[in-house]
Amino acid sequence: MTPVNSAPSSSQSDAIVVGAGLGGLAAAMRLGARGWRVTVIDRLDRPGGRASSIRQGGYRFDLGPTIVTVPEGLRTLWSDCGRDFDADVALKPMDPFYRILWEDGSTFTARQDADAMKAEVARLSPSDMAGYERFLRDAKDRYAFGYEDLGRRPMHRIWDLIKALPRFAWLRADRSVHAHAARRVRDTRLRFAMSFHPLFIGGDPFRVTSMYSLVSHLEAAFGVHYAMGGVQAIADAMVRIVEEQGGRVILGAEVDEVLVAGERAAGVRLLDGRVIPAAIVISNADAGYTYDRLLRKRRRRRWTTARLKRAHWSMGLFVWYFGTRGTAKMWPDAGHHSILVGPRYREHVKDIFVRGRLSEDMSLYVHRPSVTDPSVAPAGDDTFYALSPVPHLGHANSVDWEQEAEAYRQRMLKVLEKRLLPGLSDHLSESLVFTPQTFRDRYLSPHGSGFSLEPRILQSAWFRPHNISEELPGLYLVGAGTHPGAGLPGVIGTAEVLAKLVPDPPDTWASAARNSDRLAAE
Repeated sequence: MTPVNSAPSSSQSDAIVVGAGLGGLAAAMRLGARGWRVTVIDRLDRPGGRASSIRQGGYRFDLGPTIVTVPEGLRTLWSDCGRDFDADVALKPMDPFYRILWEDGSTFTARQDADAMKAEVARLSPSDMAGYERFLRDAKDRYAFGYEDLGRRPMHRIWDLIKALPRFAWLRADRSVHAHAARRVRDTRLRFAMSFHPLFIGGDPFRVTSMYSLVSHLEAAFGVHYAMGGVQAIADAMVRIVEEQGGRVILGAEVDEVLVAGERAAGVRLLDGRVIPAAIVISNADAGYTYDRLLRKRRRRRWTTARLKRAHWSMGLFVWYFGTRGTAKMWPDAGHHSILVGPRYREHVKDIFVRGRLSEDMSLYVHRPSVTDPSVAPAGDDTFYALSPVPHLGHANSVDWEQEAEAYRQRMLKVLEKRLLPGLSDHLSESLVFTPQTFRDRYLSPHGSGFSLEPRILQSAWFRPHNISEELPGLYLVGAGTHPGAGLPGVIGTAEVLAKLVPDPPDTWASAARNSDRLAAE
């Protein structure tokens, strides 16, 4: 990676990407393939953003996303850059995807195999089979419209929204994903299994649009995969491609401001005062941070500070990363992914998103990658993370995590020991905790939210911050806070949409000639 003090001269083909998250790196790859000379700048010491990792005491903790649900999106990205994704990253299919465990002892095991899924439904509630099959057909329709159509094209013009309204109405996008599941099945456990997925992208299942039931089709059609080496391996491979294209990735440097010249984005100023000029700027920083901080000196028409304060933000996350000694053959019921549902799910969700208060109970997403990837822990040991959705920091009387973090971790430990990992306390070796304050300070996330703006219907598509900024020509946005949204497929998709909006650089032919000469020399 490029040293921080290296600064090539500027040209009309220079592009800056603020943030080396997956959206920013995907944008850099696509622009580099088009002839742009790209500089990616990130304040962290590793690429990947929220998908990066930390090594501690011989354990690797994957900090963010743990699964790949639409590998074809990554394969297309690589192919569009003249590369082979599968030559760079090894994906392993998950079977099962995850197990859901309720307090009454009942379970639901999610798999790609259709017959296996029907058997699970029949085991829990045979009378709901017809409704379940109808729900899957609904999910496929929403996938075709919401993912393959709207999710892969720009949505910055109001006419694009107007044209889509009849289809939104037909698919009842106004209904929440949980309400939609409730119309198809009666068993409350199945309703959870069919509708909890918005929590993976920061949304309240009782408020987020039913369009997000498309995730059920994604899982059935494409499966769930784990990237060997963690999602960090994907980020590292992306960096290699950016650098091979002639771009550079600068780590440990923070962008303080997007510069303006002639009413266009003209580069960035770093926190240390250095200026890096460019013809265009792509921000992979949170959309709220981009407008409220990086464009703080510019008068904004739409994404004002007041509007951002009124917006609904995704929940916060409390994540406990821990390593265990000598446990590789323990806890056979704890697979790669487990979901522990708390005793008062609906009220708990309301505590998180509406009341903004920390509940005594919790629901947990538990990741145990060591059952699949030996590289995450020393031989015979395990690496885990346990994630609990919590309120973001923007609520009145927000949680003081400096005071609450250890007590909450202890409560989480008791839940884990009781329901999934008995005797855990005796085997703990390494521990690391992220709270919403960590997300605020490490990722510059507004209110410490885990996934930027909540994906409600009036904060999606045209209503979401656009990939091409309406505030400043020459500024573009990618990442979870823009269209099509959060989650690994969505974030990678923001770069695909971006590529349809950014023109070719003025000296494309000169760039192509340089690339040709370089390849000939190699």
